[in-house]
Amino acid sequence: MTSTNTLPDVSTVFEIPGFLAQFAAGNRSRAIACGLDPDEYDRVTTAGPDTLAEWPAAFRRVGEAYLRVGERCAARGHDVSAGEAFRTAARWLHCATFPPAADHADTIVVARAADAAMRRAFGYLDPGVVRIEGEGFAGWLRRPVDAALPPRVVVVAPGLNSGKEEFHAVDEALLRRGLAVFSFDGPGQGVLVDTAPRADYHRVVSRVIDALDARADLDTRGGVGLIGLSLGGFYALLTAAHEPRVAAVVAVSGPYRLDWPELPLFVRETLTVRTGSPAAAEEFARHVDLTGTADRIGAPLRVVEGGEDITPGVLPAAHVSHDAPEAEVLLIPHGDHLLCNAQAAWLPDTCDWLTDRLG
Repeated sequence: MTSTNTLPDVSTVFEIPGFLAQFAAGNRSRAIACGLDPDEYDRVTTAGPDTLAEWPAAFRRVGEAYLRVGERCAARGHDVSAGEAFRTAARWLHCATFPPAADHADTIVVARAADAAMRRAFGYLDPGVVRIEGEGFAGWLRRPVDAALPPRVVVVAPGLNSGKEEFHAVDEALLRRGLAVFSFDGPGQGVLVDTAPRADYHRVVSRVIDALDARADLDTRGGVGLIGLSLGGFYALLTAAHEPRVAAVVAVSGPYRLDWPELPLFVRETLTVRTGSPAAAEEFARHVDLTGTADRIGAPLRVVEGGEDITPGVLPAAHVSHDAPEAEVLLIPHGDHLLCNAQAAWLPDTCDWLTDRLG
């Protein structure tokens, strides 16, 4: 939910003078953490779009170029290169969906293309991956290679203008520690961006856990791990308050509460596009509030916050430490939103924290 402050009196972020450069700078670390090459990102954002409205098309062109690279590599029998190119395509296509595009139908098409590209990538890079879909969710189950016993599993929940293609670094870090990972899109996210976000997202995660519980190749007897990022951090905390099968939970840059009138224009506009109307967006934001709920979280809880992540209208999830008895807060002073500029300072230790608590 990367955002910027609103200074001029305008009705849309597309009217803010110089907002493209501001948006590109504000999302640079996020895109790099997603897996985009920094130099290529800089070239595309400086030489590609002239306005924020042109961002989706510029990023889509790069993604489609990588699809063609993947197809050429596949035709020559270079399977690893093909998989890597398709994965890069998926990442660029996902990043094309960052702005609240005026034509939401275009966002839907591109998000589906990112999902399809990642499906092709997994065919070469991780052929044992399993697609799992249910009411309100679709995602990929990945398991550590050569696990002697069914592994414990961590569920990864993305945020507002996010999706499962964004957090491969998180997935890979967990896999290297012997944990299975289910990274998914829920309502209003990724391949399901044609549906509206839901403030009762915990019900979706419960259905995810139902699906994982039914698998003999996973060990869910002691519960599952759950990590949520950005708005997904709120979703993770909300789920932990309602779902006893959450054995340990991590919230990264998540909100404790949203205050609609104070939110930056970018966040309000993104919510409006994703929910379908200003009224629906405001109603959704009103329900993003852990007051009276957080004290029900009994599972071990870590909140990861960046000291530079300050967004008007967002009370950070670190506030949950006042309510939840098992909560601990990891604050990285120089971290930005999602701590994309400080991944080494939180990701390895947090994955170890989850591994220790899942046993």
